[in-house]
Amino acid sequence: MPHSVDSGLMQRRHARFAAVAFLAALGFGAGNAAAAEHVKIGLLLTAGSGPVYVAQEKGYFRAEGLDVELVPFDAGQPVAVATVSGDVDFGTAGVTSALYTLCAEGALRIIAGSTQDRPGFPAAGLMVSKQAYDAGLKSFKDLGGHSTALTQVGSTYHYAFALVASKYHVDMKTVRTLPLQSLANDAAAVIGGQADTAMLTANQISPILAQDKARLLGWVGEEVPWQVAMMWTSTKTANTRRATVERFLSAVRHGSHDVDAAFVGPDGKRKDGPTAPEITAIIAKYIKLPVEKTSKLIGYTDPDLRINEKDVANQLAWYHAQGMIKQKVTIGQVIDKRYAKAMP
Repeated sequence: MPHSVDSGLMQRRHARFAAVAFLAALGFGAGNAAAAEHVKIGLLLTAGSGPVYVAQEKGYFRAEGLDVELVPFDAGQPVAVATVSGDVDFGTAGVTSALYTLCAEGALRIIAGSTQDRPGFPAAGLMVSKQAYDAGLKSFKDLGGHSTALTQVGSTYHYAFALVASKYHVDMKTVRTLPLQSLANDAAAVIGGQADTAMLTANQISPILAQDKARLLGWVGEEVPWQVAMMWTSTKTANTRRATVERFLSAVRHGSHDVDAAFVGPDGKRKDGPTAPEITAIIAKYIKLPVEKTSKLIGYTDPDLRINEKDVANQLAWYHAQGMIKQKVTIGQVIDKRYAKAMP
C-alpha cells in the first residue's frame, strides 16, 4: 500500500533519537545502563524482524531506557506462551490460533503490527520436495492430495497454506498436515521427502535453494497479501507498565522507519535507498546469512507498525471455522487500541 511520511517529522524524530542515543552512549539520561529497565523480547530470527534488530543495533532501545535481551524461538506459538508465563516481556512472531485464544481468554494483548507479506517483500514461501515436484506437484493448484509440514496445527503458516489453497480452489480436507513442532523440522521433512511441501520463512528458503535440496513453488505474498506477524505483551504488562510498552514501541517504530526509508519507495514498492547497505548488514548479522542473500529477503513492516485489521478479521473467522478457536473472537478482544493502530 502506498504511504507517505512527513519529512519534517522524520527529521525531528531522527534528531531526537540521535541526541538521546549520544547521551546514552556517554552514560547520561534514559540510556544510563544502571537505570535501564531490562526487558526480554521473544522472536523468530527472520528477516521480517528487521525493525527490532535495527532498534537494538542503533541504540533506540537504550535511548528509551530499555536494556533489551532478544530471546530466539523456532515457532510462533511458543512465543505467545512464553509471554503469558513471563519468560519474555514482549513477543513478536507470526499470528496463530494459540495467540488469539490467549487474547480471547484475557491473557495477552496485541499492541502493534509487524511483518506483512506482500509483493516484492517475501515472507512466506511454499517449498516442495524434489520427489513431489518430479512427480507433478509444480503449482499451487496441484496441492490437493499431498502432505504439508507445519510447526503446529493452527500455526501462522497453516493459515498461509490455506490462503493459497483457497485461491486455487484446493480442498484443505484433501491435504494431510504433519505438525512437526519447529520450522527446522519442517525444512528437514521437505528436504528428506517425508513431507511433500512445507511453508518456510524467506531466510530458511534461501540456503535450501542454493544447495538445490528442494523446489520453491511460490511466495504467498505474491498471491494473497496478508498480516503475517504482530507484536504483543501480557495483559498485565499492558495494564500496569504502560510507560514501558510505549517506550518499547517508540524504539521499534524508529527502527521500522529506518527499514522503510532504506527499502521502500514512495509508491510502497521495493526501492533501495542510500541507507540500504547499512540496514541490510544489520539484518544479515541476526539472520546469519550473507549480505547479498539477505538483500533479496527484506520483509515489509508498516513504518508506524499499523495492523491490517481486515486480514486479522479473516484469520479469526478462518481459525474459528476450522475449530481451532472454540468461540467467536472479535478484533476488540485481541488488539489493544491504547497502543495499536490500524491500516487505513
